[in-house]
Amino acid sequence: MRVSQVVLTKAQPEPHDLSALAALQPALVLAFGSVALLKAGSAQLAQIFPDAHRVGCSTAGEISTSGVTVDSLVVTAIALEKTRVVQCVTTLHSMDDSQAAGRRLVADLPREGLRAIVVFGQGVNINGSAMLAGMTEVIGREVPITGGLAGDGGAFVRTWVLDDLGVSSDRLVCVGLYGDALTVSHGSFGGWSPFGPARKVTRSENNILFELDGKPALSVYKSYLGEHAKGLPASGLLFPFAMLGSDHHELGLIRTILGVDEAAGSLTLAGDIEPNGYLKLMHSNTDALVDGAEAAALAARGMQSLREQGLALLVSCVGRKLVMGGRVDEEVEAVGEVFGQGATLTGFYSYGEISPFVHATECKLHNQTMTITYLAEEA
Repeated sequence: MRVSQVVLTKAQPEPHDLSALAALQPALVLAFGSVALLKAGSAQLAQIFPDAHRVGCSTAGEISTSGVTVDSLVVTAIALEKTRVVQCVTTLHSMDDSQAAGRRLVADLPREGLRAIVVFGQGVNINGSAMLAGMTEVIGREVPITGGLAGDGGAFVRTWVLDDLGVSSDRLVCVGLYGDALTVSHGSFGGWSPFGPARKVTRSENNILFELDGKPALSVYKSYLGEHAKGLPASGLLFPFAMLGSDHHELGLIRTILGVDEAAGSLTLAGDIEPNGYLKLMHSNTDALVDGAEAAALAARGMQSLREQGLALLVSCVGRKLVMGGRVDEEVEAVGEVFGQGATLTGFYSYGEISPFVHATECKLHNQTMTITYLAEEA
């Protein structure tokens, strides 16, 4: 595996800006950027990398080996010697179509030799956990699925996904990675702490939360947020929910707010809610989140011995970025220190993170976590 990367900050990059990447003759090109730069650069990426599969999405902040940037386009070219790449796409018609879209997305993905799937989806009008449920119905639970949901700088209006066809606000894309030479490890960790009482979910439908303890969910949530309630839904990123089972046991999953419905008094979460479970509010600080990012990297590194050259795909939540503010680079630096100079870091701040738990392959939709996928090829 050979990897090269550039960070672009202008809408129309010169061809020489990407010439070093094209010289690799990559099989896969990852591109993560602001809405404007991703849309502007899509056609040029197709011209410069006609033989590579191109995947990526718009973001709420871009991650590269150099750190965190905004209003940039991070382009990472990966030349694979022994690994085959297959891309599949489908159109997401509505949020209610999420599970069926997940099934369609992987229906034509060959099974033989499949080692991992990386998926990117739009981040606003989607039920991410339903999409993953659909994918798992077709693929099974043995193949790890990682990736994330696109962002739009924290506006929560319209996000974009890049595939070989170009950019779209209603497509999902995945790449299947094939071959015994490929090594895949992953890790995910939050760093958030629950506070306040556990509230019983008394009415919900998929990822829509209507009632907590028999009261409208939105009014209960606003009572906790106080002055922060004026900034919903964006301010909800600072106060996600921890999901608990019916026995109050923590499930290890966090759910963040995608939208609110004042008329219905409901909250739209990024993924499904445990219908008979409980929810607890969470908060955090920069030090805890940086420690969480380091823990995710250590978990990925601990799954297997790392190769000298590898790619670390980091998908972190926009809520973490808001909490850390000017110290957001610290969580990326912590990950880089774990993997060392042989690793190229790429990724983005997202509206949903996709990864199995550590030492498992069944994929989950996470919120407010740092998720890491480490890819390398054996010599």
